[in-house]
Amino acid sequence: MPLPKLLIATHNPGKVREYRALLGHAPFDLVSLSDARINEEVAETGDTFEDNARLKACEYAATSGLLTLADDSGLEVDALDGAPGVRSARYGEDTVTGAGAGNLSDQDRVTLLLRNLDGVPWDRRTARFRCVIAIAGLPTTCHTEAHTPCHTEERSDEESKTPRPQPNTTAQDKNPASEVTFLEGAVEGVIQYEPMGNNGFGYDPVFYLPSHGLTMAQLPMEEKNRISHRAQAAQKAVALLRRWAADQS
Repeated sequence: MPLPKLLIATHNPGKVREYRALLGHAPFDLVSLSDARINEEVAETGDTFEDNARLKACEYAATSGLLTLADDSGLEVDALDGAPGVRSARYGEDTVTGAGAGNLSDQDRVTLLLRNLDGVPWDRRTARFRCVIAIAGLPTTCHTEAHTPCHTEERSDEESKTPRPQPNTTAQDKNPASEVTFLEGAVEGVIQYEPMGNNGFGYDPVFYLPSHGLTMAQLPMEEKNRISHRAQAAQKAVALLRRWAADQS
């Protein structure tokens, strides 16, 4: 009997490879957007990681008709009121105009982050990497994490008197995008004063882990992948998907 399909909703080949490894124990046939011949991009217009993960999971589930997993992640710095947050990959772009707009490098973003933290003492430089995975299409009976409808609508007083039918979706429904489940992972750390390490990317060189005495970029890749925010969220996703698959057998 063929395995049910799970769409990994990203156009990033590196992230697809990472999720193939992280979700290897889930009893699903993992397919990419490329495999599904989906070229469209879903704009990440949400104000939170949950918003953006849900946007991508729901839109791609509606397009493909498949159970769909999407994520959004980034760095939250307490002294900056949670910035860069959902703008982690675009941090500083709103301050750049002309030819440089949209072309900031990881090093540029780290430099800007450290400049914005200039003078902030060590004990106030706390931060976390956070990842939110959204899975669209699981039956409501399977939810054990936070879940919400994919699409919400304003209802008139008259409409609200009439009960709305509850979705009864499965992974192979033509349009499973009526429900979305969220799973989260986070790693706590401190933003140190200068970059150290070459094994990571993005903000890894300034993200210091007190538990390891190293920055994220100084960790061996195997250890980073074991403790990362994405790995934590993926472990929860695997457990949920295995329960769902067991319920279907």
